[in-house]
Order: sequence, then structure tokens, then C-alpha cells
Amino acid sequence: MSTDLEALFGAFSRAIGKPAMADVEFGETLRQMMGALVRFDYVVVFAYRGKERPIDLYSTFDSQEHVVFVTLYQAGPYLLDPFYHTARERREGVLRMRELAPDRFYSSEYYRTYYVQTGLAEEIGFFVNSGDDITIVLSLMRREETGVFPPGEFETLKKAGPLVGSMVRHYWAGLAPRFDAQLAMRGKRQRKRGQSDNIPPADAVWRDLNLTSREASIVELVLQGHSSESIGLKLNISTGTVKVHRRNVYRKLGISSQTQLLSLYLSSFG
Repeated sequence: MSTDLEALFGAFSRAIGKPAMADVEFGETLRQMMGALVRFDYVVVFAYRGKERPIDLYSTFDSQEHVVFVTLYQAGPYLLDPFYHTARERREGVLRMRELAPDRFYSSEYYRTYYVQTGLAEEIGFFVNSGDDITIVLSLMRREETGVFPPGEFETLKKAGPLVGSMVRHYWAGLAPRFDAQLAMRGKRQRKRGQSDNIPPADAVWRDLNLTSREASIVELVLQGHSSESIGLKLNISTGTVKVHRRNVYRKLGISSQTQLLSLYLSSFG
């Protein structure tokens, strides 16, 4: 599509001179700016800090779509999302999902069980590092019927990356108190249940399942969509060693498939 300069400048002008904007107002400004450049179906913005539950800053989903893309995602599947892991690595730039996904992502149980529900053909993210170890990701999504982003549109988005990054860092600065408040609320809920509140949910899962740190690392990579060969390269161990650990984990947990492993993993966040 051709750039709609009138819409682009109109959206940009609404931000000029404003020292601050509410989440929805700024999110809508970004949506209008991106909509002047490329075609997409959805926008969602998440803020990530470590292994904590991501904060949804803005989205364009209807109520049913919000359940899949936000509510279910925040309940645990985010821990297996390539965008989440890229944010944790503090990478920046405009990146495609398919460039970040592990080698077996599209045949993984996570993809078949959760991601396929999104009905997406492609997802492109603007990764913006903020202060306090926070990364903000603006995702533009196209459904299967719309198709993937053409190469020209992806290049246009990459050119817009520095401007988007500057605006995001300005208008979504100071998010640490929101994460702190979320942690405090989670701590209160856990204390009511007699649980410890100083362990991240992902780590608590492995502790509760009585897995060693090596077993936990391998299982996480399996669930993310890495093959045994890819896991071996990442952990600097042989493929055979990876397979032995996988068999041991399955035997320890009393399961026989990745489907059961994912179900057990996600049910731990309930």
C-alpha cells in the first residue's frame, strides 16, 4: 500500500507538544501512524520485565479476541513466546516472528495448542528497551486471510523503528511502579494460599515439579519449540544427552508426550 501522508502527519501532530499521554491515547496515536504506513489487522503493546507477567498497555482486540491474545497469554503461554524471550534478551529493532521462532516452533505443541488459536499469518514487533530492565513491544499482526507483510512494507516499518522507539520511551516511561504493584498483588494472593512470594511463576513450576535446573532448562526449550539438536547447541551438550534428560523428565513426571508436558506446565499457572 502507498503511504497515507495526511493520516501519518495528522497522527504525529496529535503527539507534538504533549508531555504525557494515557495508554489508550498514545496507543491509538501509534495505531494511526502505523496504519498510514502498512496494512494490518491488530495492534497490541506489551511491557516485559524479567520473568514477570507482562503488562498489556494497549490493544485493538474485541472482547473475544482479547481472551485469546491477552488474558490466556498472560496466564502462562507468554513464557513460551519468541517475542517474550527476545524482550528478555533486551534486543531492539523491528523483528519478524518467523525470524525469532525456534526451529520446531511451528510444529510444537505450544503452537498447535495455543498460538494457532490466534489465526495469524504473521506478526512483526517493534522492540524498545526502556529503563528498569523493561522492554516494550509493539506488535502489528496480520490474519491468515490477509497474508504476510510484503517485503516493501517490512522495510518501511524498519525505517520507522527509530521514531517509534523514541516515542515509546518517552510516553511509556516509568513503568516500574506498575510491575511492582503487580508483584505486590501477586504476593498478597500467594500469602493467602500459604505460598512463598519470592519465586517467579516459571521457576516455581519447576520447583513444584521437582526438576533439576538442567532438566528445567531443557524442558523450557522443548516447550518453546527447539529441537534436540537446537537445545544441544544452546546448552553446549550433545544431542544424545538432551534426549536422555527428556526421557528422564517424562519418566519423573509420569507422562509420555509433549502434549501432556505442556498441559502439566500450563495447569501449574492456574
